[in-house]
Amino acid sequence: MTRILVIRLGALGDFVLSFGPFAAIRAHHPTAEITLLTTAPFADLARAAPWFDRVEVDARPTWHDLPGLLRLRRQLRGFDFVYDLQTSGRSSRYFLLAGRPPWSGVAPGCSHPQPGPARHAMHTIERQRDQLRRAGITDFPRPDLRFLTERPIPDLPRPFTLPRPFALLVPGAAPHRPAKRWPAANYGALADILLARGTHPVVIGAAADTQLAAACPAALDLTGHTTLPDIFALAAQADLAIGNDTGPMHLAAATGCPCIVLFSADSDPTLTAPRGPAGEWPTVLRRPNLADLSVAEVVAALP
Repeated sequence: MTRILVIRLGALGDFVLSFGPFAAIRAHHPTAEITLLTTAPFADLARAAPWFDRVEVDARPTWHDLPGLLRLRRQLRGFDFVYDLQTSGRSSRYFLLAGRPPWSGVAPGCSHPQPGPARHAMHTIERQRDQLRRAGITDFPRPDLRFLTERPIPDLPRPFTLPRPFALLVPGAAPHRPAKRWPAANYGALADILLARGTHPVVIGAAADTQLAAACPAALDLTGHTTLPDIFALAAQADLAIGNDTGPMHLAAATGCPCIVLFSADSDPTLTAPRGPAGEWPTVLRRPNLADLSVAEVVAALP
């Protein structure tokens, strides 16, 4: 049996943008045993997906951790082909640990390289498709996300019930990227406007975003109460999602939920914007400083 390894470590948004490549690799190797090497936050999600037979967790040992590197080498060896979708300096070093097998990526000396600098000007979706084409994959089926979107809506904390229709609000972002956050007070004003229009605002995010959610008293606060699969299930039934350039917006877009994504100068939507299940672009609103984006401008973009 052919043994295939796929490497995708990444952040949440990057992982979600790889659903298409995951599906394409599985379609190209229908009878192969496909293993995903990823990091712990995405392991359970990957195990529930229809694209992999096995999921290995990369503990990301330091280069001075000899026992950790030996374990990682065992995880990387014995494959007939490797698709490195991470294409980072770190994952390119894995090419050597793996014993230089047939390899798609950017590792020096690999069998199926994707040369730069053109790749650096591509959105993640187009860049990964170009990489896979160079490795012989030309069919890119729409990924089947029913394993996520057909999940039941998560149980809500008492005494809440999920209102209908509803819009997801995502006011958070990575703690070390504060420039990616639209002011929380603006989300509060937006929540009031949505409610006045008959759409119930629902705030999602990590537990650390509870303080941000407090700026939206009109909204149902689910911060800290949803897993990654839960967000997919919510987004699949939401009428709209509005949020910063952060992981949960990628989850919402992947379901086909209409999205308005807010970008600052801290990231480039032409390279990293969330995309829909068939590659559709969301509505993107961008200001160098998100504090300069008015509530009225976001309201004007509502469908």
